[in-house]
Amino acid sequence: MNYCRFILEGKTHYGAVEERGGELWIVDLATAPEEDLAFRLEHGRATSWSFNFEPMPLNAAELLPPVTPSKIICVGRNYREHAHELGNEVPAEPLIFFKPPSSLLAPGGAVRLPRVSERVDFEGELALVIGRRARKLKPDANWRETVRGFTLANDISARDLQKKDPQWTRAKGFDTFCPLGPVVSDELDLDAGVALETRVNRELRQCGSTSDFIFSIPALLSFITAAMTLEPGDLVLTGTPSGVGPLKPGDRVEVSVAGLGVLANTVECDSD
Repeated sequence: MNYCRFILEGKTHYGAVEERGGELWIVDLATAPEEDLAFRLEHGRATSWSFNFEPMPLNAAELLPPVTPSKIICVGRNYREHAHELGNEVPAEPLIFFKPPSSLLAPGGAVRLPRVSERVDFEGELALVIGRRARKLKPDANWRETVRGFTLANDISARDLQKKDPQWTRAKGFDTFCPLGPVVSDELDLDAGVALETRVNRELRQCGSTSDFIFSIPALLSFITAAMTLEPGDLVLTGTPSGVGPLKPGDRVEVSVAGLGVLANTVECDSD
């Protein structure tokens, strides 16, 4: 299962995604996931459309974030080297925080640097998309029954505000501070380790593997659901590897994982 969310002829659609000739293509329209109530109210539950869809390259589509979450839970310092590069201790238990859904940014969109911050960093991450309601999961539960798939995220962070404020809501929550996409896929083999890379202006800045997680996916889901119920469509950002750094206007950031494509965004100053 691979899908995206995009705009075609002025309307929002979901698309089935396949790899063709080494590139990702939208090959057909797809049914919306249950959490996208706005889509279902507009289109109804039946998978019927009034036009024939012609396959198109994913990078030619006007993409949207592929998920419409009720909440975005992020995991801090889930890679030892990243904790150390910022002068922090490795946490004894998962460190979680929220980003608001209003921070979501589509692939190809521009990250806006707020005037109140003097340093804004990129943080490429693998994100989990929740597929079924989950509460108080046990650490030995089959996490694949809870996770619909994976997508790419960039946990943009106002680093100076993160150090200044006693909690991270402002530093992590600005509009455009959660680029997401381009696709959701359930075809990654995390048991073998998944490599994630982040490039800024084509220069490799981050290279990590899920094999290096401090806290595994079952441990994260058990910890999170002990406190709150996860709903279909919710996102869990699993942490960033070492190599984070500041952004400046004109930069282009690319987060990639084989099978998930490339999440690419530009950077500009906030005009307000």
